[in-house]
Amino acid sequence: MIDYVITGITSGCIIALGAIGLTLTFGILRFANLSHGDLVGVCAYIGLACERFFYSIFNNIYAAAIAAAIGAIIGGSLIGLGFEKIVWRPLRGRGGSLVAMLIVSVGIAIASRHVLMAIAGPGLYFYEIPPKIFHLGDVRITSVQILVVAAAVAAMLFLYYILQRTKLGKAMRATSDEPALAKVSGIDVNRVINWMWIIGMGLAGLAGFLYGLQSALRPGMGFYLLLPMFAAVILGGIGNPYGAMLGGLTIGLAQDLSLIFLPAEYKIAVSFVVMIVVLIFRPRGIMGKVT
Repeated sequence: MIDYVITGITSGCIIALGAIGLTLTFGILRFANLSHGDLVGVCAYIGLACERFFYSIFNNIYAAAIAAAIGAIIGGSLIGLGFEKIVWRPLRGRGGSLVAMLIVSVGIAIASRHVLMAIAGPGLYFYEIPPKIFHLGDVRITSVQILVVAAAVAAMLFLYYILQRTKLGKAMRATSDEPALAKVSGIDVNRVINWMWIIGMGLAGLAGFLYGLQSALRPGMGFYLLLPMFAAVILGGIGNPYGAMLGGLTIGLAQDLSLIFLPAEYKIAVSFVVMIVVLIFRPRGIMGKVT
């Protein structure tokens, strides 16, 4: 039972990190980015490439792991900012509807998936970082699980500091509440949006790296990452990054605890059943809209 709780918390941290980018995008742009899961997968492959490259230079797997994490985070931020400059801002500037943006995001997801397949092939890939196993009585905890939770907690504290203690965070919250009013009051909305992509996709890159530490990488992994992330966003309260964190942990725990009673193929269904049950009683999610 304790083992399932530990793996559930680990999975929930990864889901939460990915869900933060989704909920920030919706909170500021009112846009559900369906390419988010596949871009998390791209970041995981970027981290893998960095790991292989730096291991060949330094012959030290831990230095290569640090390089992989940094590469995935920077890669995610650059991808997010690049798509904002090349795709999303021109679409918004030309009056593109949210439906058009939604369809474009589906196209980006499919294209990303097939680019990964063309470059890496359809096979499975693994990070080469060997986990250490610690025993606390009958409970087994791996170094990967400790790293995932520690990295997620550090990232969430960093996000809290940004949103609550900086001018950028205040501008992001103001833009999320009322974009037109924020622009009139002198806030550089485009700058806020740029930073939203940098932070959100940087956390998505970290999520991709952490996912790769405990699971095999494959080109189609993005779709299976997207579903629990969306469930976490809706469960926690759409547009609320703190709710996304709580929703991610809830979904991760629910999925892994369900393995006690159900086969693994029902994990995704369990996350949506939990989401539906919670929304019946709290239609705006656990924490509602951030203020």
